[in-house]
Amino acid sequence: MAALARWCVQRRLVAVLLWLLAFGGVTAAAAVTGSAYSNDYEVPGTESGRATQLLREGFPELGGDTDTVVWHTTSGTVRAATVEQTMTQTLDQIAELPGVAAVTSPYDVQGAAQISGDGRTAYATVIFDDRAEDIDKAEAQAVVSTAEAAGRDGLEVELGGSAIALTESSGGHLAEAVGVLVAAVVLFLAFGSLAASLLPIATALVSVGTAYAGIVLLGHAMTVADFAPMLGILIGLGVGIDYALFIVTRHRRGLKRGLDVGESITNAVATTGRAVVFAGATVCIALLGMLILRLSFLNGVAIAASLTVVLTVAASVTLLPALLSLIGMRALSRRERRHLNEHGPQPELPTGLAARWSAFVERHPKLLGAIALVVITVFALPTLGLRLGTSDQGNNPETSTTRQAYDLLADGFGAGVNGPLTLVTHVDGAEDKLLLDNLDATIRTTEGVASATPVTYNAGGDTGYFTIVPDSAPQSQRTSELVDRLRSEVLPRAETGTSLDIQVGGVTASYDDFAEVIVGKLPLFVGVVIGLGCLLLLLAFRSVGIPLKAAAMNVAAVAAAFGIVVAIFQWGWGSEFLGLGRAGPIEPFLPVIMVSVLFGLSMDYQVFLVSRMYEEWLETGDNRRAVRVGLAETSRVINSAAVIMISVFLAFVLSGDRVIAMFGIALAAAVALDAFVLRTLLVPALMHLLGGANWWLPGWLDRRMPRISIEPPESRAAHERVDAVVGDIDDIDDIEDIEKERDEDVRDIAG
Repeated sequence: MAALARWCVQRRLVAVLLWLLAFGGVTAAAAVTGSAYSNDYEVPGTESGRATQLLREGFPELGGDTDTVVWHTTSGTVRAATVEQTMTQTLDQIAELPGVAAVTSPYDVQGAAQISGDGRTAYATVIFDDRAEDIDKAEAQAVVSTAEAAGRDGLEVELGGSAIALTESSGGHLAEAVGVLVAAVVLFLAFGSLAASLLPIATALVSVGTAYAGIVLLGHAMTVADFAPMLGILIGLGVGIDYALFIVTRHRRGLKRGLDVGESITNAVATTGRAVVFAGATVCIALLGMLILRLSFLNGVAIAASLTVVLTVAASVTLLPALLSLIGMRALSRRERRHLNEHGPQPELPTGLAARWSAFVERHPKLLGAIALVVITVFALPTLGLRLGTSDQGNNPETSTTRQAYDLLADGFGAGVNGPLTLVTHVDGAEDKLLLDNLDATIRTTEGVASATPVTYNAGGDTGYFTIVPDSAPQSQRTSELVDRLRSEVLPRAETGTSLDIQVGGVTASYDDFAEVIVGKLPLFVGVVIGLGCLLLLLAFRSVGIPLKAAAMNVAAVAAAFGIVVAIFQWGWGSEFLGLGRAGPIEPFLPVIMVSVLFGLSMDYQVFLVSRMYEEWLETGDNRRAVRVGLAETSRVINSAAVIMISVFLAFVLSGDRVIAMFGIALAAAVALDAFVLRTLLVPALMHLLGGANWWLPGWLDRRMPRISIEPPESRAAHERVDAVVGDIDDIDDIEDIEKERDEDVRDIAG
């Protein structure tokens, strides 16, 4: 690490130029190729997956995305001559648009059921040539513009569907801009130097920008969800700014202690930079743990997010040192530079609030530990009511056309029309056809079914399907119960004595199957992620207790964060106020992704806090002093880093995307609880209570484990040179000032 830092300092312009070339080259390639994202939740081998495959093979003409145009009259009916003439012309125009395969009008015979009982609401189905992820946004926008042009006083026209959702404006880059702005303010308040505060921002922006373009290219090689780039930005900005903050803070301390710019940068990268690499490795391990689930949808998310973290770590230990060498002593504020010139180099000692808090925790570990446990438990309780399922366009903000179309359909035709189920089967002979022709009557009498269409056969007559409209919304628990009832009771009885094998598909069935697969693999996934993380900590700190406490703390942070997500998104506490739509179930993939991300981010603070404690423990063998000094010296920078992360994550609530907002709130809550409750309260309290047992490692295990160190041997020499610089001060007044500060140092505060 030291050699790498020296190279970046000596060839700073080359290092900066290489990063700018990488950023420009990857961005240009992404602009040329375009994006190719895919939200494919299908899991091979599930019943809903088989139903979808049968439908595609038997009815290839149904392969395109199906969307709806909904209109509602406030006076009169949709059958009024003026309304019928206006909407018929509009639908004819839509049918001629590029990318549109077919339009089914409620004024045609085959669409007669698409007018509500009160005659005030009607809808048309628009079938595109391609699936939603392959539809050009301009084609979908043309449909929206044509339909909305028909609206007037007394006639409301709205649109719904996956393709239509592509046209709805998100928060653009407002979320990123707000997060970066708040981070810049926090950094300036922490450093007092504009140059120093801008470097972490610049480093993060270059690395995250490169990663964003890389994710766009990655979408052409594998399945990458459309929210993966935004998730990468969210994680990258948070960890990228934080990693740079830790290194810049260490560099500033070196300058204040009398090191020259080059040596201070080298020392910072060789010490804190190693901790950054270690922390980044834990985040990547947690993210890549998703690969063991063997779900293509999550594989793309895992690799995309890991790519972002790798690039932010790389920029922190290469680009940042080069930039620090360019600004030289301006890493310190004017006041700090003036003080250094007037009084000479002085060690930065942990005094003030950080020192007093550290001593306070040492004096009251049981009380503060109990308070922390109560706080975490209260926030985690809602997690017990977590329900995984499909959130749909009914959860969108009230102002969106997809939400208004959803509500109009639900009011006019019942909530189930927004998420019909599909029953598909191979047909073998006249006997099977006879049974299918009569089955729709049985289905209509099934509890939870509002209506069912007669069976439709393909041209070859070897595949047939029904469309079932439930009497409840797609995300309702009752709809999930209907899926189970059809699969376990109704259809098995109908199939008895025949060759039929009817598969149940549809939005609710697909999400339920996806959730079931994930929940089934979740214990293995969590076990692998926690196990690998604990192994890394075991090797780094040579202690059994440290990894076990870290695992417990991380699980606590994840549970508490999920509790807050459940309260806001599932219970609806403030979701409409925040512009996040109405309450609904939690996305099935959210637990896996959030466990990965939160476990990795929690490890960051554990590494930075405990590595300083471990260093003091190795020097003194005094656990109380090690915990006290470690907390005092790291709490300020950890709290500053947490404020930055929380600000960046919360800013993504402005993205306008429900899934990204879930990520943002969950990550912000987890970081807040982790930094301000777990790492500054519960962890030091437990370490004080356990005493020397914190650092216990069986001798036989110690002898067999390889030795790795976050703090390298060369950092010792740097500390010794700093002490020599301070020891050479001749001015007696400076010595007295230093001694006075040392009298207030946390090292000398009695616990």
